[in-house]
Amino acid sequence: MTRRELLVLLAAAACSRTERAPVVTSAAPSAPVPGPAPKPACEGAELVTWDFDGVASRVAILKPKNATGRFPVLVALHGHGEAIKGPERGCLGWPNDYALVRALERVCAPPLTKEDFEGLVTDAHLAEANAELAARPWRGLVIVCPYLPDLELRKDDPIRDYGRFVADVVLPRVVREMPARAGATSTGIDGVSLGGAVALRAGLAMPETFGAVGALQPAIDESQVADIVALARQRSPAPLRITTSDDDYYKKPVHALDDALRAAGVAHDFAELPGPHDYVFNRGPGAYEMLLWHARVLA
Repeated sequence: MTRRELLVLLAAAACSRTERAPVVTSAAPSAPVPGPAPKPACEGAELVTWDFDGVASRVAILKPKNATGRFPVLVALHGHGEAIKGPERGCLGWPNDYALVRALERVCAPPLTKEDFEGLVTDAHLAEANAELAARPWRGLVIVCPYLPDLELRKDDPIRDYGRFVADVVLPRVVREMPARAGATSTGIDGVSLGGAVALRAGLAMPETFGAVGALQPAIDESQVADIVALARQRSPAPLRITTSDDDYYKKPVHALDDALRAAGVAHDFAELPGPHDYVFNRGPGAYEMLLWHARVLA
């Protein structure tokens, strides 16, 4: 075969090959590597109990769990049902019977739901609570729950003595042994029913100890309204809140107190929420109303 014949043969073979498009491969996108779940701003509360010799012989304390820093203090007083249980069980009224431990876990992980309020909440109020937690995430309170005996609410001395014991014996130990801020501007008092009545009378009478006073469904009657207003006028202006509910059997005197405070020019917050005068109210709207208000005014 001549050189010319060989070149012709190679050219023919090249023309007969099938052209193939280049194959482009790409790796499938890798699945994202899961990172640690975001840590909540807070982690609920740890329960501690102390014994005392005195009128509030046992105290339950809810302190922020795994938290650093110091926090405002809220004294939360239980109702009559816990007063008759005695100190050991009675001081656990707010932590256990009124589900405050659960409420503290939930404000750490909003949004709150209607179920958190035991169904006793309007859409508007729920949206307002969640907007507040979004704008100002929960940072924590040291909540002091002293046993409250079944005091005679028509007598001043037992209420004064109880308030002085909390102020002079319980709170100094709280400041020494808990991550608690000292001073009236960082200390509030509140309560429900029997506890609401005592919180009003003791708290308003001791502005040097309690910078904020609240009451949920306080067990008052209209004959006591004038005395409560007189106490409030002496410490005004200072944060004050009274709350009733649409099925509260103290609703009428609580509304009378609201009217009298307005007439006297005493600035205060007032709310009528859904619910009965019962445990379901304490576990739902009562607990969240108390927590959010004191976190706001003691911040």
